[in-house]
Amino acid sequence: MQEINSAPLESEATLDILDLILNAGLVSNAVLLILLGFSLVSWAIVLSKWTTLRKAEAHTAAFLEIFRKSKKFSDVHVVCQQLRTSPLVGLFLSGYNEINFQLKSKTDANAVKIHNLESIARNLVRASNTEALKLESRLGFLATTGSATPFIGLFGTVWGIMNAFQRIGAVQSANISVVAPGVSEALIATAAGLAAAIPAVIFYNLFVNWVKRLSIQMDDFALEYINIIERNFT
Repeated sequence: MQEINSAPLESEATLDILDLILNAGLVSNAVLLILLGFSLVSWAIVLSKWTTLRKAEAHTAAFLEIFRKSKKFSDVHVVCQQLRTSPLVGLFLSGYNEINFQLKSKTDANAVKIHNLESIARNLVRASNTEALKLESRLGFLATTGSATPFIGLFGTVWGIMNAFQRIGAVQSANISVVAPGVSEALIATAAGLAAAIPAVIFYNLFVNWVKRLSIQMDDFALEYINIIERNFT
């Protein structure tokens, strides 16, 4: 008998929650819609950023392997378009273009020496900053979601509890049948706020550490790149 009755009870509980949401006040619905918007945008960013960073990491590993095996920068330049998701490609192209500019500006056509290594180093720093900004793009929204949505949900909860007390005053009764709908409606906002915030915080921290690893690889590559340029073009 218990197994037969459990399904209807679960169904009724689900329907009650849906009824509470559908019959909630204007402010409560507005809070839930705002939280839903934050959640949907956050998940879209998570899926997009996860794909981008995984691809960037794979392209970075492939690019480093080619870069270290190649004997000429022109050979590396050929594969840049195929591995363009890697932030190292941006650094390489920045240095490569500056090297070509300095070599072309030489009066001696046979000269293979650069005259300003510092200029190349500055270009690599600028390129590194640009690539880091690309990697960090839209992470700020996840941070905002993680910090703001619990408070938005809390606002909905406080508003719902205020309405619950107004109902108690209107009917002049603190019976559970009077209090329960208002309190339940209020707590849904808190749950929705946490549901939006928790994944955002988890993935924000994951992505920040991921970007940090790629940034370290950029710094190491820039030093390696400068060393090769210094040995071969100065």
